[in-house]
Amino acid sequence: MPASNANSGGGGRSEYQDKDKPTQIRKSNITAAKAVAEAIRTSLGPRGMDKMIQSPGGDVTITNDGATILKQMQVLHPAAKMLVELSKAQDIEAGDGTTTVVVIAGSFLNATEKLLVKGIHPTTISESFQKAALKSVEILEGMSTPVALSDRESLLKSASTALNSKVVSQYSSILSPLSVDAVLKVIDPATATNVDLNDIKIIKKLGGTVEDTDLIDGLVFTQKTGGAAGGPHRIEKAKVGLIQFCISPPKTDMDNNVIISDYAQMDRIMKEERQYILNIVKQIKKAGCTVLLIQKSILRDAINDLALHFLAKMKIMVIRDIEREEIEFICRSSGCKPIASLDHFLPEMLGYAELVEEVQTGTSKIVKMTGTANVGKTVSVLVRGSNKLVIEEADRSIHDALCVIRCLVKKRALIAGGGAPEIELSLRLREFSHTLSGMEQYCFRAFADALEVIPYTLAENAGLNPIATVTELRNRHAQGEKTAGINVRKGCITNILEENVVQPLLVSTSAVSLAAETVRSIMKIDDIVITR
Repeated sequence: MPASNANSGGGGRSEYQDKDKPTQIRKSNITAAKAVAEAIRTSLGPRGMDKMIQSPGGDVTITNDGATILKQMQVLHPAAKMLVELSKAQDIEAGDGTTTVVVIAGSFLNATEKLLVKGIHPTTISESFQKAALKSVEILEGMSTPVALSDRESLLKSASTALNSKVVSQYSSILSPLSVDAVLKVIDPATATNVDLNDIKIIKKLGGTVEDTDLIDGLVFTQKTGGAAGGPHRIEKAKVGLIQFCISPPKTDMDNNVIISDYAQMDRIMKEERQYILNIVKQIKKAGCTVLLIQKSILRDAINDLALHFLAKMKIMVIRDIEREEIEFICRSSGCKPIASLDHFLPEMLGYAELVEEVQTGTSKIVKMTGTANVGKTVSVLVRGSNKLVIEEADRSIHDALCVIRCLVKKRALIAGGGAPEIELSLRLREFSHTLSGMEQYCFRAFADALEVIPYTLAENAGLNPIATVTELRNRHAQGEKTAGINVRKGCITNILEENVVQPLLVSTSAVSLAAETVRSIMKIDDIVITR
């Protein structure tokens, strides 16, 4: 007994032993965050499984996009919530690699747990991980190949790689070129350093298959036209007006009843209404407007049948129920300005479009507006699908592909995919750790080992033997084959560039640095205080 006492005292051991409570808190944080990472680990890579998420309202989502899964999961533990935030951050920064970043963070936490058991101080681990992350970014930049935006082939390869792990991967031959064209149309490749994805509008329409998805230079409206009143369905060289006022009889602000005693008064009211509406319609016609977009109104009907009848007679096409959120996009595309009152309805407020026509798609109709005044500023993508789940997933997949192209616009460099950069990092960091001394060397080595989780998981999800695969991959890289990766299709290790599996540099660098940052935050926490 005395011997063990002496041993546990301050003099016997040089390693750091924390008080009991912080140790427990750290353990609980690490366990909770690792549980989240384990939950989505199976959905990594082209052979990853999908998750079916049911919301309390009964809505079902099928996806394997890490950010979507975590966003919908009811996570209660505060440390686990940090991983949800982490995948959100990766989604904003790079758009792709949302599952990767959480899996890497889970692996880092596993490594820190082992280091803590060895008695290394959390601050030492935290600082070493920061240095290792910086070194990793340096190594990744060293092994990347620059790419020009005019190199369409490389852009297509990266978009296809992003789509390969999705539910709609069989359509990647259609969706990849579509994503690349959409991004290249809204930027100037020579000068652009970022892409505003708000310039690319994704419109979902039920019916058809994903193959019918289309890229439209201009605008698409899923709202009904006022064609039922006999208005035109096709207008060339259209002048487009966007109004935010109502073309219907005015109402008072409070509830009111008008009591009428005879027919003459009734007629007068009807006549006044007709006159009021006719006035508005004449003013619209006078300004030369041929296509009228009407914002949705919550106070009263934005337009009534009588107004539709007058507008149809004057051969003006009406598209109603335009949502408030769409207004900015419509103005950017067609060059029109929103008109809030009748006095401002002047010719200079109108936009221009070569052709506005109503087109039948499946069971319903859409309105296409092409040849707008600002060609090249905005585009619309019309996503089709046989059911709601497929359309939602196609929408998310296209968003990921667009983000990948955006990454290449931000940072014009590509690296290999398929677990190749992670293994290469692991090897280089291990080599680098030999130049360090003391605790830092330990932490660097743990960081390097933790990165192997990506190829390990890829192999595991593809049904290969993970240990044998990762060992062979390590050997290949040690022999200098920098681009050797896991070929999921053939089930072996090959040069991954021949399989066209490439990803933007930004996806990998931000994944490693964001994961390391989150792990550092979790390491620094030694107590959780609950406020009432």
